[in-house]
Amino acid sequence: MRCPFCGHEETQVKDSRPSEDGAAIRRRRMCPACEGRFTTFERVQLRELTILKRSGRRTPFDRDKLARSISIAIRKRPIEPERVERMISAIVRQLESMGETELPSSTIGELVMKHLKQLDDVAYVRYASVYRDFRETQDFARFLGEEGLNEVLARER
Repeated sequence: MRCPFCGHEETQVKDSRPSEDGAAIRRRRMCPACEGRFTTFERVQLRELTILKRSGRRTPFDRDKLARSISIAIRKRPIEPERVERMISAIVRQLESMGETELPSSTIGELVMKHLKQLDDVAYVRYASVYRDFRETQDFARFLGEEGLNEVLARER
């Protein structure tokens, strides 16, 4: 593993342990050249997933991109990071277990919406507003009416 600080080719593993959700190995590393310390995570990848975008373009699946989009939806919400990490791991496992190597982006969007609805209603609506491309307030009202979330969101205020 290359050192992120000085670029030295060899680093030493000082400590390894399973992550909180058990889906990864957390490794504490040290660079012998600059003595910088950093952490890496090693995950099992069952198969390479390719995402088919709405435009027809194909891109490799990126777990970090999924995590970033979810973190935007949950920003400033009282949600423990461990719950979010477990949710992301569950989504990735579901995608990998579908048996397909190429998945439409809509499959990921719907899975994220399903999991966010169980996690936090406000984060769910935030994600839906981007995923469903809301343009005006009527789009929110229509969505909330369809989903029956008006009462839930009124309690959030």
